[in-house]
Amino acid sequence: SRTGFLVYLNSAPIYWLSKKQTSVETASFGSEFVAMKQCCEYLRGLRYKLRMMGIPVNNPVFTYGDNQSVLWNTSVPDSTLKKKSNSI
Repeated sequence: SRTGFLVYLNSAPIYWLSKKQTSVETASFGSEFVAMKQCCEYLRGLRYKLRMMGIPVNNPVFTYGDNQSVLWNTSVPDSTLKKKSNSI
């Protein structure tokens, strides 16, 4: 699977990433979740860097994705991830 995301600041693209994932997931949900996690980690670091440069960051960051279950699981704080496994 590949991870990819694009970051906009004031409607201008400032960063993009596309790379092969190092982990192997059994479902598309897992791959999409890993990609969302990497994107959120980057955005968290970007917000921190902007604040350290004296640029106020008061508004929330909006993330968009194409997998509704990943978006729901990442937006609800009380959600838990349930992984299905097959016994041999």
